[in-house]
Amino acid sequence: MKNEALDLLAELKALVGSADQVDVTAQGIADHSYDWWPVAAKWRQNGKMPCKPDAVVYPGNVDEVSRVLAWANDNSVPVTPWGLGSSVTGQPLTEYGGVTLDLSRMDKIIKVDVENLIVRAEAGVMGGDLEDHLQTLGYTLNHSPQSLYRSTVGGWFATRATGQLSSRYGGIEDLAYSFTAVLADGTILETVDLPRMAVGPDLRHLMIGCEGAMGVITEVALKIFPLPETRLNETITFPTVEVGKDAMRAIMAANLRPALLRFYDVAEARHAMQDKDFASPVMFVGTEGMDAVAKAEMEAVRNVCAKLGGKPIGPKGTEGWITRRYDFSTIEGFVMRPEGVAETIEISNNWERIMDTYDLMTERLAPYADEVLGHFSHVYSTGVSLYVILLGEAENGEESEARIKKMWEVAMEASLETGASISHHHGSGLARNPYVGRALGSGLDVMQRIKDALDPNNTLNPGKLGLRRP
Repeated sequence: MKNEALDLLAELKALVGSADQVDVTAQGIADHSYDWWPVAAKWRQNGKMPCKPDAVVYPGNVDEVSRVLAWANDNSVPVTPWGLGSSVTGQPLTEYGGVTLDLSRMDKIIKVDVENLIVRAEAGVMGGDLEDHLQTLGYTLNHSPQSLYRSTVGGWFATRATGQLSSRYGGIEDLAYSFTAVLADGTILETVDLPRMAVGPDLRHLMIGCEGAMGVITEVALKIFPLPETRLNETITFPTVEVGKDAMRAIMAANLRPALLRFYDVAEARHAMQDKDFASPVMFVGTEGMDAVAKAEMEAVRNVCAKLGGKPIGPKGTEGWITRRYDFSTIEGFVMRPEGVAETIEISNNWERIMDTYDLMTERLAPYADEVLGHFSHVYSTGVSLYVILLGEAENGEESEARIKKMWEVAMEASLETGASISHHHGSGLARNPYVGRALGSGLDVMQRIKDALDPNNTLNPGKLGLRRP
């Protein structure tokens, strides 16, 4: 085995630019054996390492990625892409060893094109670094996942990410302009920077959300926006969750598009408002743009909400949340203790069924957590996403791990039973893999045919997305 490891190290070093781009040390392997999925945190705490690569490679450019993938394809070696390891569902974890391809050193911001409102960057650029750079120039991505400062732009493509302003600006599929990716055999695929092209299917959707199973994203082009002239915020209470949900639907049906639109049940409102005695479901609303437009839209939102019993209480609650919106400390505080239990599970459904999902999930999950918190965000004219956040204490680390796994089982079954999607934007990974077939139906067979055509040796992140295992 030692000689095999040395041979692997030598072969990989020959494919990239320098010896320090390949890591087979125990620490390097351990660092890439866990992401931010709470189950993975429990594995670490409980001394388990079920998802361990044989080597970590840090490519410096697209040609090195191409050489590594071609070699892996020829030798049937699994390759799992890695951004910053901030996935919360086990997407960058390998069940079959092989190579973890860490793209974090491909971190150049290539060009900010202010005429066409596009930024081009390598896949390893951290989202927060890119956003900060753009803001110094007077622009913004308008893509703000909670993980903005611990995720990469390539990871956003690979996981079909969305952000807290998606009700106005959309998810990454709406903000993505073009990309460069490397296929399993080392072929480099580049799409063009054009606003629209009616020549066959849109190849962006071949890679967006594929979790590295169809190809490895190496470069992305994203839309950018001038910083808004005005931003306005409001906090609105409602008598019940059902009424608040109806207000969100009415806002979207009126063709209003506030940048921020989030609605919390009472249990989570107490956390969001930082007031343990807060007793109403609450909505956070933000409008932005030209001053007159932002003001008119906010007034229209207030009027829609007032017709359904919504009562504005001022901007303080919303603005407090904005200052904390990248803060993971509550969840991490639970997860980082061996006996702590915490999980966030997000799904989506249409308007007529979302309350069925909310009621069933919160009821069935209650036995497994001390607190069951719910909020609705990422709003569409056709429906909305639902987050359920679970916090609690177990007797020990093993029970904590088992309880989190049970939460996933219960939540996924409730989603499927009520016709919901099993994921809105955290993706499939290991957490949802057992449920993908039931969620996609005949679509899984089509996806497998595409996978077989692009990756016949099944080397790219094998076994994910419900696809064939090695």
